[in-house]
Amino acid sequence: MQLKKLQASMNVHQRGLSLVELMVGITVGLFIVAAASLMVSTQLVDNRRLLLETQIQQDLRAAADIITRDLRRSGSFRLDQGHVALANSSAGGADNILMSVSPMAGTATTVVDYAYMRSLAEVGPYGFRLISGAIESRQGAGGWQALTDRNTLLVTAFNVTPAHELPTVMACQRLCIDSTQNCWPTLQVRRFDIEITGRAVTDAAVTRTVRTRVRLRNDDVNFRNGPIGAPLCP
Repeated sequence: MQLKKLQASMNVHQRGLSLVELMVGITVGLFIVAAASLMVSTQLVDNRRLLLETQIQQDLRAAADIITRDLRRSGSFRLDQGHVALANSSAGGADNILMSVSPMAGTATTVVDYAYMRSLAEVGPYGFRLISGAIESRQGAGGWQALTDRNTLLVTAFNVTPAHELPTVMACQRLCIDSTQNCWPTLQVRRFDIEITGRAVTDAAVTRTVRTRVRLRNDDVNFRNGPIGAPLCP
């Protein structure tokens, strides 16, 4: 009975927390702070990576759009009425010297060369290539200029692959002299598949690839009826 009275008296006079309770509280608080810090740190890392991925994707897409837009002009010829698309041979039989695009066929390449008449005094040559981790653009007599920034984007692959359709015979009103269709002109739709892969300079894990296909405005028309000046169809 006296022991119970003594304990009750001690409980009445006790104020604050014991040392054990204080240590437990501090430990729980530290765990909460550590978990919150880890969550914030992870969020910051994810946000930084997301920004890098967005930047790399936008840079690659911008480069692909420029290449597509310029390559599409291959073979265009400026006349008084503006830029027009000429076939491989004109109505008089003269070849369009700006039609050639390298690569013409075969496997992928890291260099593409072409030409078109940008102005009456400038016809190229133009092109794009991959060198030292950057895509460069050829600006005629101005030489090669960097299209992508090596300080932020490292281009690891740049492939240009011909994907031309098979030539289609363009019918004439009559057969050839040998009673065949061998002299009838053919038309070929020219396309190129473009693939660019790059990664962030500051984080090799951030890698992106963009792919696009470009159809040239000028189809390749081949008149197979002999020397210049010969009739286009029998």
